[in-house]
Amino acid sequence: MSMSDPLADMCTRIRNAVSARHETVRVPASNVKQAVADVLRNEGYIAGYTEESEGARRYLRLRLNYRPDRRATLGGIRRVSRPGLRVYVNKGEIPRVYGGLGVAIMSTSRGVMSGHEAWRQKVGGEVICYVW
Repeated sequence: MSMSDPLADMCTRIRNAVSARHETVRVPASNVKQAVADVLRNEGYIAGYTEESEGARRYLRLRLNYRPDRRATLGGIRRVSRPGLRVYVNKGEIPRVYGGLGVAIMSTSRGVMSGHEAWRQKVGGEVICYVW
C-alpha cells in the first residue's frame, strides 16, 4: 500500500490513540517522524518513544502523556503543510497556535523544531503541523 503523506498518517494515528485513551501508539519510523516525536517529547505532549524493529521494518512506539484526571496532555494535532500545498513561513511570520498555548512544528534549514525555537533562532521554514 502506497502512502502519499506519512506525516498526516502519524498525526491521525496519534489523534485516534488519544481519543481512545491508549497508553501507546505505534507508527512506522522515519527520520522526520523521529524528529517530530523529539519535538513532541520536548514540549511535553508525549512521555517519550522507543524504536522497534520487525524484520526490515522500523517502528516508533510513542508513550502518550496523561494528566492525573486521565485527560490527555495533547488536546489536538493538525497537519498544515501537505504534499499538494506546502506552507512556508519567514522568521517573522511563524504562527502562534491558540495564542501561544499550542506549538507549531516546523522543518527548517537547521532541522525540525518547534515554532518557539525557530523564532528564537530567527529562522523560517515549512510548517509541518499544529499541536495543542
